[in-house]
Amino acid sequence: MELRISPDSIVTVSCLKHIYPDTTEIHLCGLDFVVNRGERVVVLGGNGSGKTTLLYHILGLLKPDEGRVTVFGASPSTEYDRVRQRIGVLLQNVEEQILSPTVREDIAFSPRNYGVSREETARRVAEVMEELGIAPLQDKICHYLSGGEKRKVALAGALVMRPELLILDEPFEGLDTRSRVELVEILNRRNREGMSIIMSTHDLNLVASFADRVYVLGKGEGVITAGTPLQIFSQIGALRRSNIDPPVLSELFVKLQERGVPVEMPVNVDQAVEGLTRLLKS
Repeated sequence: MELRISPDSIVTVSCLKHIYPDTTEIHLCGLDFVVNRGERVVVLGGNGSGKTTLLYHILGLLKPDEGRVTVFGASPSTEYDRVRQRIGVLLQNVEEQILSPTVREDIAFSPRNYGVSREETARRVAEVMEELGIAPLQDKICHYLSGGEKRKVALAGALVMRPELLILDEPFEGLDTRSRVELVEILNRRNREGMSIIMSTHDLNLVASFADRVYVLGKGEGVITAGTPLQIFSQIGALRRSNIDPPVLSELFVKLQERGVPVEMPVNVDQAVEGLTRLLKS
């Protein structure tokens, strides 16, 4: 598919190929991957489908052997200085991101290194700790935090720089259900303030409440389909090809449609209840 770039496109990836040192090859052809300014984009795929490889190329941590990657009009692997202050990241392995002894020091690391004043840094750090509910941890030693707490600290370190683009690789790992819902609320609020977001996740239950657009990767196939959550949830076969278990509601409503029941595909339980209630009353 031809890459269609608009003035609002801030990330474009076309027919990416990467060969790792152990000779493992990842091919991400098929549909092009495009993120427009202000979008919330989710990347779905089973293990080995290339989700992390895709994100690492967007971050400039990997250089493509073939294909094209642009972020804010630059090649992130060769022109990283042009984009580094505009991107925030939460890696799947948060241990790689936590660099300072205490929580407060770690969150302050980036603004201090980018020349933000001491007073402004302190203000930003306090704000983001309050936003993520980790202010009580500010003097704690990072090494002794739980996995979920470390993930919140790493996210705070990304948000404190107020990036235009936030990239999250499996951000819900180690978080309980309440923390996951709270994180989605925080990300949606940041998005309303203008931040674009790319997220890889296995948690389909939260996709509908977050994503504007979803890309599905298949192992060895690249991007096999893309669309809104409603469109993706309707594609049971494509999800299974990617080793993703479709939402139970999606399977139920697809089977109802196959039997001729006039129901519309829901993206959450409330929509399912509303649709079935209308059907029963008709």
